[in-house]
Amino acid sequence: MLRGAARHSAGRTAAVLVCSAASAGAALAAPAVVGRTLDLYLSRSAGAGTWLVLCALVVTAEVVLDALVALIGGVTSARSTAWLRMRAVRGLLASSPDHGGRLAPGDVATRLSANATEAGTAPVSAAALAASLLAPAGALVALLLIDVWTALVFLAGLPALVLVVRAFARGSSDSVARYQRVQSEIASRLVEALGGARTIAAAGTVGRERARVLAPLPELGVQGRRMWRVHGRAVAHSGVLMPLLTTGVLAAGGVRLASGAISVGELLAVSRYAALAAGVGAGAGLLGALIRSGAAARRTAGLVALPALVHGTGSLPPGGPGALTLRGVRVVREGRLLLHDVDLDLPGGVTAAVVGRSGAGKSTLAAVAGRLLDPDAGRVLLDGVRLESVARTELRREVGYAFERPVLFGDTIGEALAWGAERAPADRTRAAAGAAGADTFVRLLPRGYDTPRAGAPLSGGELQRLGLARAFAHAGRLLILDDATSSLDTVTERQVERALAQDVRASTKLIVAHRLSSAVRADLVVWLEEGRLRAVAPHAELWRSPAYRAVFAAPGRDTGPVPPAGASEETGAGGGA
Repeated sequence: MLRGAARHSAGRTAAVLVCSAASAGAALAAPAVVGRTLDLYLSRSAGAGTWLVLCALVVTAEVVLDALVALIGGVTSARSTAWLRMRAVRGLLASSPDHGGRLAPGDVATRLSANATEAGTAPVSAAALAASLLAPAGALVALLLIDVWTALVFLAGLPALVLVVRAFARGSSDSVARYQRVQSEIASRLVEALGGARTIAAAGTVGRERARVLAPLPELGVQGRRMWRVHGRAVAHSGVLMPLLTTGVLAAGGVRLASGAISVGELLAVSRYAALAAGVGAGAGLLGALIRSGAAARRTAGLVALPALVHGTGSLPPGGPGALTLRGVRVVREGRLLLHDVDLDLPGGVTAAVVGRSGAGKSTLAAVAGRLLDPDAGRVLLDGVRLESVARTELRREVGYAFERPVLFGDTIGEALAWGAERAPADRTRAAAGAAGADTFVRLLPRGYDTPRAGAPLSGGELQRLGLARAFAHAGRLLILDDATSSLDTVTERQVERALAQDVRASTKLIVAHRLSSAVRADLVVWLEEGRLRAVAPHAELWRSPAYRAVFAAPGRDTGPVPPAGASEETGAGGGA
């Protein structure tokens, strides 16, 4: 990730490195120029004025170059951060909802915001760190050229300075990674609390929830203090070593000056070069920034590393009826078998209700049927074509979904209904809204279908009807409703069922059903039990089985005879599950 970010901003990163190196060069030239100028003025030489101008030019160049480093570095970090975020977002969106949904929203937000920002500074930090080593290296060479004995004094203390930097790098890496993990955990808990704000307020558990959100705070403090202790020790040690080194060099320089080996100007240059050479310890700050960037980049890269849902380039046969076939489909998550060797054949054009107790695998089957999830084993075919071989656009055009808690996109209600693989025309979206029982309340909104989505107060049932309307407007050869009518009243649900049979494009419908009425009106019932396919048959045939009737029976209620076709769950045995 960091190498990719550096390549993306290679030109600007190179400019930062060049300007930083040039600034280091100016800093290296300054002591020699100032020392030479001082010697010329002390000796009242005629060329002193020229060297004074040269001093001004060197100092000005250093200031201008540092300003350019700050400017270009800021732009480079911003571009690198944007690139890292785009890579992470693409990786998140390219994965299956099953994998991406395992990450807490707060964790994802932290990775895309704070972590990506910190990781984006890596190219500039690396360039600045590389350039920062030029000044100490050049200063050491200058010391050797001016006077070998002063250079040897400095070299004697250099190993201790290197050990300080090494200890800082080791101590910082682990504490930074731990700090970022705890920070992400707090963010995740906060997002959860915000999402359940009404429940928390109704339950009167604000104090308890505040304590839960802030529970990791002591650990955050521990890791934060640990980071600062490591940093503080490094600064303290280098703060002691650097004055000792420069003092030792000055003492040696004073002895050499007294012996006539070096001039006053050269002594001034020696003192400045000693300070520059000791600046290798000052690079610890840049090294710390690079370590934090590396830890942040590893967290951001976790989104890129999510398994991608790769699509093919094939197509479905034109005008296919929507025949759905599953062969040996198995899905395992965290050691739990969600679907076990499911074989299913649904002829094109049928309406099939998927029923079963909670945890039977109904929603997993719905996700596999439309390739929101790839099975761990087995094949899924639509009109004889394996889903993974179909191009993304065609697959999403031909397979539609409606969910229990739909999320709307677009600026207005009308745009939200038209949103999909292909934008549905206005007449189709309004017809779909009518079929889903949404047209009446949408027309009562201040601006009808042009009402801003964010400004439309919607109940759970109204939101669910809009989700159904969007699915109806984009219905292809396979339409999957995953508990998409759970918030509807009985009258609206029957209206939707009639629309599915009469108004929605003729296609195969797979309906995850919890109400008896949905199973009664379906052509076939797919009965799941603990991830296994128990039976596929019409409801009337299955109703003879007490085990099947028990799926819909409320606790303490007996089950009765087969309800007639078209009956609701209130007229049959047992209420909705």
